[in-house]
Amino acid sequence: MAAAPHETPTTDLAGQGMPEADPAGDETLAAGVAAGIERLIGLLRWLSPPSGLSLTATATLATLERSGPARLTALAASEGITQPAMTQLIARLQEAGLVTRVTDPADGRAVEVRITAEGRALLARRRVYRAERLTGMLAELSPEQQVALAAALPAMDALTSAHRGVPLTAAQPS
Repeated sequence: MAAAPHETPTTDLAGQGMPEADPAGDETLAAGVAAGIERLIGLLRWLSPPSGLSLTATATLATLERSGPARLTALAASEGITQPAMTQLIARLQEAGLVTRVTDPADGRAVEVRITAEGRALLARRRVYRAERLTGMLAELSPEQQVALAAALPAMDALTSAHRGVPLTAAQPS
């Protein structure tokens, strides 16, 4: 049975005991989610194929694939890095043929970054590789744990979308 939004579950996915809900339930949930995300990032790194691309580079490609063309400023804000760092990253991705820069149709003075077919193919290969590795791990979980993971997917998607606030396609200065 799922815990109410303000309560902390009493067991984790591994069946381990967890602290009971306290008056600061939202803070406890936030701390638990933050710790879980840190562990998931480690798992993601382990699951990913060696490709020479950083997590920021692959996240940027995934953002472009999901949200469409974007200006450098919007990409930098979305990925949590500075605009100069994003400019360097996009130059490397462009050199590798994974993105292109095109004139913004809404503002001829600005440039948008778009993912290429090669960039999409790279993301698809990485996803297949990770899914193949993850399949064996999921098979070791109990049916209840698998159901809990499946039930958490919509909330995880909502959480990853919530921080973005403004769609990348919104007009922003570059």
